[in-house]
Amino acid sequence: MTTSKLSHLDDAQRPQMVDVGGKAVTRRTAQAQAEVVFPAEVAAQLHGAGYITPKGAVLTVANLAGVMGAKATSQLIPLCHPLALDTCHIDIAMDGEVARIVCTVSCEGRTGVEMEALTGASVAALTLYDMCKAMSHDIVIRELRLLRKTGGKSDLDYRGEPA
Repeated sequence: MTTSKLSHLDDAQRPQMVDVGGKAVTRRTAQAQAEVVFPAEVAAQLHGAGYITPKGAVLTVANLAGVMGAKATSQLIPLCHPLALDTCHIDIAMDGEVARIVCTVSCEGRTGVEMEALTGASVAALTLYDMCKAMSHDIVIRELRLLRKTGGKSDLDYRGEPA
């Protein structure tokens, strides 16, 4: 793809917000994930404490932060349109040393919600790091990616291929 075809650049190659005024309003959904990998001893300590640290209930705070992050996406990503999300669901599942965060968002709108899903998952992951960094700085955030999207020009499945 050449830069002249990027939708966020005008003819003079300056950044611009895409005009979505002529697009139809459709149901838009997106799902993204991030993983947080804890050192084994930290994961064991968290599990033994019921995921409560001196900072509070780790999974609950990360869940709320993810929702807040998704709702604030247009304030964080300069060319994103502000969207009225109909729903934002954060699921955090611990599997041994790995926390898998899945953020699912939807709205009725003229533009997709991929960035909101990605932002929600990443803010939840960053919050887990913040809540647990006193235990170790060897925590790794990885695999932030879009799992699927529907609505608009194309639907994509979890592998990023046409559905």
